[in-house]
Amino acid sequence: MENISEILLNSAIYAPFVFAIMLTFSWKFIGAKMSGGIALLSSVISLICGLGVCGCFFFTPEGYNSFVFASRLGILPEFALSALSMPMLALAVIVSFSATVYSLSLEIKNAKLYYILLLVMQGGLFGAFTSTNLLWIYMFHEFALIPTFIAMVLWGSVGKRMAAMQMAIYLTLGALVSLIGIIAVYASSLASDFSIVSISSALTTQHIDASWQKTIFGLLLFGLGTLVSLFPFYTWAPRTYACAPTAFAMLHAGVLKKFGLFVLIQVAVPFLPEGCFQWVNVIAVLALVNVIFIGLVTMAQRDLKLMVSYSSVAHMGLCFLGIASMSVLGVGGAVFLMFGHGLSVALMLMLSNIIVNRTNQWDMFKMGGMYKQTPILAGFFIAGTMASLGLPMFANFWGEITILTSLWDFSPTVCALATTGIVISAIYGLRAVARVFMGKPSKELTERISSIADISKIERVAAIVLVVALVFVGVCPKVISEPADALLKSLPAYNQGK
Repeated sequence: MENISEILLNSAIYAPFVFAIMLTFSWKFIGAKMSGGIALLSSVISLICGLGVCGCFFFTPEGYNSFVFASRLGILPEFALSALSMPMLALAVIVSFSATVYSLSLEIKNAKLYYILLLVMQGGLFGAFTSTNLLWIYMFHEFALIPTFIAMVLWGSVGKRMAAMQMAIYLTLGALVSLIGIIAVYASSLASDFSIVSISSALTTQHIDASWQKTIFGLLLFGLGTLVSLFPFYTWAPRTYACAPTAFAMLHAGVLKKFGLFVLIQVAVPFLPEGCFQWVNVIAVLALVNVIFIGLVTMAQRDLKLMVSYSSVAHMGLCFLGIASMSVLGVGGAVFLMFGHGLSVALMLMLSNIIVNRTNQWDMFKMGGMYKQTPILAGFFIAGTMASLGLPMFANFWGEITILTSLWDFSPTVCALATTGIVISAIYGLRAVARVFMGKPSKELTERISSIADISKIERVAAIVLVVALVFVGVCPKVISEPADALLKSLPAYNQGK
């Protein structure tokens, strides 16, 4: 099974790069529609192979910690699947497929370049979550990040240049600080290379001083925290997601944003447990600001796309609170919420863009009454909202409930404050449903309401894939919880929490 898994994993990762190169060198011979077809073929291959290797991983009898395989091509980066990277790879291939399908419903100028950038971003995402080498993890992250800048400038909406500049400044600084932290981990471990396995092995004999651990972890926290939009380095995110082309916003907010959390959980905390322990109170305070303050900012938004964008920032606070607990339950909940939130925010960004395009209106207060005209669109929007609120039957539920349970042991006060953030999210989520779909159409929408079309067949496919994934994991949580718990229990760092 290991050989099959290796083939599937490498196929999922390299397919986007191969097809992007094909599009690049056949520039004059392939039209816009064929470019979209090639991108769709690539995303289908990655989806099938990615979910296939995740299935092989889950049913591997040897155990969740021993299922490691890599490319044998020598000069190429090596890839492996762990209990933490498995749900992230599944998330990446699912959102990539939906983003590509949704793109097919759009009329895009210079479509070839658009799909080349989309494929490069997808390949970067797959590599970032499965590489076994810290430098390659960083490089794949940059592969995924750069296309977002270019796409925003070329196909973004009003305010795109300012948003792209702000994003470039914040994320470049965050990436550089993170790189310094990664190099510091490697240098302090005295490992032979940047491989995660080599560094982990070296740290069994080479202890890093607690004060130096605190410094290195601080670099990683604020560098990676900037990439995840942890307060106060969050202002780049909402405007970016509102201005970026929807497919790229789906991939960035839904998947790439989880990169910082992934590295903290898989690398920073296990390698620097004493350093993390000295930062947990700071993490908890900053995360609560994300949950409550940015939640209130979200509630004040009238722009539908900005509301969804701010909500994605607010929900990241819960993931950081799970990490702050330093417990198997809390960190496992963070992994769950990373997966569930990635699907739900991608769905909501896509649906909000469809609504804005249909109504030619961004202000929720100038909408209303769309339910009768667009019942299927309304159904998907309500499902996405319910998932975002963490209702049972959706993947987000398991993440939120386990994080809150772990926080009760960490600090009842922090748990209570985090719960208020969930109440705030319910207010702005349900208000959005009411403003857009319920009641009577606004004066601005009354004349056009009869001409507004419901969600198209292509858009339905993109939405259905995301909703099915949310419900499947919500009903069968063990596909994530069993492997994650087995791995986290084997790491001493995650047994410090109560």
